[in-house]
Amino acid sequence: MNDSENENNNDNSNENGNESASSARVPLHERRRPWWHWHRVARSRQRLAVIMAVVGALLGALLGGAGVAWQAEAGPFADDRACWGALGRDDVAALFDGKRDIETSEVPITSDRIGSEGPSGECRLTSPRGRRITVQAHQLDTRFGGAGGQWADEFLSARLTPLGDGLLGMASDTRAWLAVPDGCIGRPSGIDTSGPTVIDLETGWTVYDDDVNTEDRDALARAVVKLVNHYMADKGCTSKIADPVPQMSGPPRFPDEKKDAMCGIKGLRLPAAFVHDGRGDTVVTRGAGPVRTCDRDVLFNHPELRLMTIEDPRLAILYERMSLDGAKDEVSADEQDGYGFVRDDMGLFQAKCQTGQVTFLVRAENGRHPSDIRTILPRYVAAEADRIGCGPLHITVHPHG
Repeated sequence: MNDSENENNNDNSNENGNESASSARVPLHERRRPWWHWHRVARSRQRLAVIMAVVGALLGALLGGAGVAWQAEAGPFADDRACWGALGRDDVAALFDGKRDIETSEVPITSDRIGSEGPSGECRLTSPRGRRITVQAHQLDTRFGGAGGQWADEFLSARLTPLGDGLLGMASDTRAWLAVPDGCIGRPSGIDTSGPTVIDLETGWTVYDDDVNTEDRDALARAVVKLVNHYMADKGCTSKIADPVPQMSGPPRFPDEKKDAMCGIKGLRLPAAFVHDGRGDTVVTRGAGPVRTCDRDVLFNHPELRLMTIEDPRLAILYERMSLDGAKDEVSADEQDGYGFVRDDMGLFQAKCQTGQVTFLVRAENGRHPSDIRTILPRYVAAEADRIGCGPLHITVHPHG
């Protein structure tokens, strides 16, 4: 045997010896495990620690993603219900022209710990064809819900029709809202100056076509009632609001204005600065309800001039803080308690009538006609106060300072 063969034999002996020694150190039950068993893969505690850290990170990421998806309840309907379980598939299909491939995502309705801000939550219904409906549950903020607030601009417009039967709510073919009745739940903070809790739906851009699609309006009205009924039932209330559609009035009015009957109010003269220039129609709320609004010359979602009377004290509370703004020219009533102001773009008076607070508002979008605002407000307040049984009511504008 040559030297080369001896060297090879020695190497084989060493390898066999090492293998035998390694096998001798590994118990029999370990040697019978498959190669992929974690005990065989992790030969040391250090390697095992690294593997467990990686696995833990992967599991954490997967579980975290699943938690977010569950929290938002994104994707197809959970248990065939949408928007906190209030709407079934048929209810949602009615909002999307019978289509049933609608996806839903939502944030649960929750309240802060002390309940001062009221409940809040959001639900979105999205069609693959691009249409989307957003549902919100929230307490109207008396600090920001007034004339300058986006909510009031959209949900108190003349295009909405009152739901009727004493309900604090309105609907059109693009918007609907309804306040949770105070009888069961009450106002969240228990303070008289807090705004009502409402659930509202919006479909996007507010339009001012001559015709309101009553089928779409009725579908939104029914949906908002079902949402409020479900919310009350979840709070343990036994009362239930009936379908409002049979008692709702027709679409808003588009009156032909005369110089001495602006917004259809006899005796209210139209100032020369607001003579109709053909940009848009005059739209007036139809039917008795919490709000009567007249919007003139609407352009890009904002009327050039808005005259609004809020008869329901639960909603008039939105303007109480604003009416006490003493930095403007103050307004007072000769016959009864009340307060308000006039500024370049707005006139506001909050009256204390027999039925509670009533808000009278005149607002010009551009603020270029302050003298006309000062002229319109007293006449508007007097005419509307007589209409709702709060008159006679005559107000005086006092220059500031």
